[in-house]
Amino acid sequence: MSRGDNKTPVGFATHITAGGIAGAMEALCCQPLDTIKVRMQLSKSGMTPGTKPRGFIATGAQIVQRETPLALYKGLGAVLSGIVPKMAIRFGSFEKYKGWLANNETGKTNVGMIFIAGLGAGVTEAVAVVTPMEVVKIRLQAQSHSLADPLEIPRYRNAGHAVYTIVREEGISALYRGVSLTALRQATNQGANFTCYQELKKFAHKKQPDLVDLPSWQHMIIGLISGAMGPFSNAPIDTIKTRLQKATAEPGTSAFQRIRAIASEMWRREGFNSFYKGITPRVLRVAPGQAVVFAVYERVRKVIENIQESSLDDTYSE
Repeated sequence: MSRGDNKTPVGFATHITAGGIAGAMEALCCQPLDTIKVRMQLSKSGMTPGTKPRGFIATGAQIVQRETPLALYKGLGAVLSGIVPKMAIRFGSFEKYKGWLANNETGKTNVGMIFIAGLGAGVTEAVAVVTPMEVVKIRLQAQSHSLADPLEIPRYRNAGHAVYTIVREEGISALYRGVSLTALRQATNQGANFTCYQELKKFAHKKQPDLVDLPSWQHMIIGLISGAMGPFSNAPIDTIKTRLQKATAEPGTSAFQRIRAIASEMWRREGFNSFYKGITPRVLRVAPGQAVVFAVYERVRKVIENIQESSLDDTYSE
C-alpha cells in the first residue's frame, strides 16, 4: 500500500488550529478599526443641521486623545476568547456543508453550492459564537471611560465581568440580542466571502498551472478582495445590529419591534447615510482581516499537512 493511499485527510483539529491562529492574528491587527467602527455607528454626530458626521480618522484620534491608545483595543478579550471556536466552526462547518453539497459523481462543488455552504457556515457561527461575543464586545467598546485614570471604574471591567453583569441584570437571552441580524450579516458575509475566495483561488491556479500551492501573498490579495464583498452588501444590517446590541431591551417589545424602531429613528433623525456609518473602518478592518485570516490559515494548514505526511514517511521507512 502506498503512502498516498494513507494520506491523512484535513480533519477538524486542523481547522481548529489553523483557524484559531489565523483569527488571533486578525484580531490583534484589526481590533482598533473595529472599535472605531462601533463608535461611529453609535455616534449621533452630524444630527445638528449644518454639521457633518465625524469621520473615522477623527473618531480614532478622539478616542486616543480622551482615553489613551489602549482604548482602541477595548473588547479585545471578548474577541480573542471567541476566535478559536468561531474560526473552527466557520472553516469546519463550511467544509462539511461543501462536502454534503458536492456532486456525488465528480465530488466537486459548483459555485452555487459553495455560496450556500458559505451561508450555512455564517449562520452556524453567528448562532454558536458570534452573537454573544459581539454583545459583550460592543458593550465594552461603547464605554467612553479613560483608561488613563485608574480611579474611574467603568460599568464593565472586562469581558468576564461584562458577561456576569449582563446575565445577572438582563438575563442570558440578552447575550443573544440581535441574533437574527447577526445571522443574516454573517450568512451574507461568508456566502460572498467563501464564494469569491474559492473562485479567485481557482482562477489563480488556472493561470499558474505549474504552482502546486499559491504563495502567501496571493492568498492575502485574494482574501483582501473577497473580504470586502460582505461589508458593502450588509452595512445597514450591521449598523442596526450594533445599536440593538448596545441598548437595553424594553419590557414587552419583541426583537422585530426594536429593530423596526431603531431603523425608523435612524431614517427619521439621521437620514439614509446613517445606515452606512462606520463603513470605511469596517471595510478597512474586514478586508485586511480576511487577507490575514486566509493567508495564515492556508500556511498553518499546509504546515500541519506536511507534519502529518512526514509522520507517515517515518512510519513507512521503519
